[in-house]
Amino acid sequence: MNFVEAEAYLLSLGNEVSAMKLGLESMRTLLNALGDPHDKYLKVQVAGTNGKGSVCAFLDSICRAAGVKVGLYTSPHLVSITERIRINGENIAEDEFARLARAVRSASERSVASGQLASVPTFFEQVTAIALLAFADAGVDLAILETGLGGRLDATTAANAEICAITRIDLDHQKYLGDTIAEIAAEKAAIIHAGCTAFIGEQPSEATDVILCRCEEVGVKPVFADLVDVKTTGEGYVFTTGSSDYDIPSIGLAGRHQIENAKLAVLVGEELSRRFELVNANITLGIESARHPGRLEYNGSYLFDGAHNAAGARALAEYLDEFETRGVTLLFAAMDDKPAAEILEILVPRAQRVVLTQAPNERSLSYDELLAAMPPTVTKEKTFVCDSVEKGIAIAETVTPADGLVLVTGSLYLIGEVKTHLAARSQI
Repeated sequence: MNFVEAEAYLLSLGNEVSAMKLGLESMRTLLNALGDPHDKYLKVQVAGTNGKGSVCAFLDSICRAAGVKVGLYTSPHLVSITERIRINGENIAEDEFARLARAVRSASERSVASGQLASVPTFFEQVTAIALLAFADAGVDLAILETGLGGRLDATTAANAEICAITRIDLDHQKYLGDTIAEIAAEKAAIIHAGCTAFIGEQPSEATDVILCRCEEVGVKPVFADLVDVKTTGEGYVFTTGSSDYDIPSIGLAGRHQIENAKLAVLVGEELSRRFELVNANITLGIESARHPGRLEYNGSYLFDGAHNAAGARALAEYLDEFETRGVTLLFAAMDDKPAAEILEILVPRAQRVVLTQAPNERSLSYDELLAAMPPTVTKEKTFVCDSVEKGIAIAETVTPADGLVLVTGSLYLIGEVKTHLAARSQI
């Protein structure tokens, strides 16, 4: 099974969201069949609604600045599935991914044949197992694991991370996690377990209450990021924790909301400094040099941002209001479990033109559904629709003036497709 075959096999297991099976027993059985690779290194698990990928990027950057051998597991990918598994800042090689995918598939099928599992693990479970096995084989000191969905029943939780971090919780994935902040917080807070060290980002009060109850239940005393003081200076920022000051010239990830994520990363970085040879200067450099593709990422006249819920859209809108003076063409797609109408209501007023399209994903809303979700005050002259990303790019580039900006948002799947098309075009 080469890389192409390995990827095809994994995709044949079904969509990673709509075909997922929430629960930890299958994942634990699979990891056991693989020799429990996750027990060979320290782990940080990051859950939350918005910002968990950014916190992971900050922590990865901090570790690399300190020379800590680090593995990073994130989802979804933008262009290649190998982006999900990074070791010391580099995507896993395709040949190595294929080798590990064969091992995980074999262990999965053996577990079914022996009766330990009723069916083979899902796409996300198998890719998570590939990552955990890759980190063990590479001999990493630390693995940073971004939770896929929720927390309580997410495959990454089976790794039983020694350090847990929770970013801001908001409404998202209500179909799977619950209709209220409190219900969603309960799912995410469940990653906190007896014996772990827990760090909590700034939260709405109803989420804080749930998280505190979970911590009390398992006997963990959490550390809250809102205790970190941040002052803006003429030369950047000063982050003050209970033990240190950090003079940070700039934050590597754009947007004021990243200050909140950086506070959480600094606290986790301090915890890592107790376990590795990691000093304050590494934390400062890590925050300053972090990068996170697809999140307020510029590429020529394009701006990519993975805002796929209302909170993300608000953060993006605030960034546009403060930093962008160019006329914006909004190239937009959304998945069927996202509040497209609410996101469009926030972003459309910031755009001179809107192009609605659909990503090649079974969960993608059709352009007709997106058109029905548009704010009623928007004129037809401002709105364009199409049924493919390639057509969307062509329309956006046609209607956007030379000094304008094409904003691609609403779905990371859309961003990945646009990036793929632009890269292919540049190679012609």
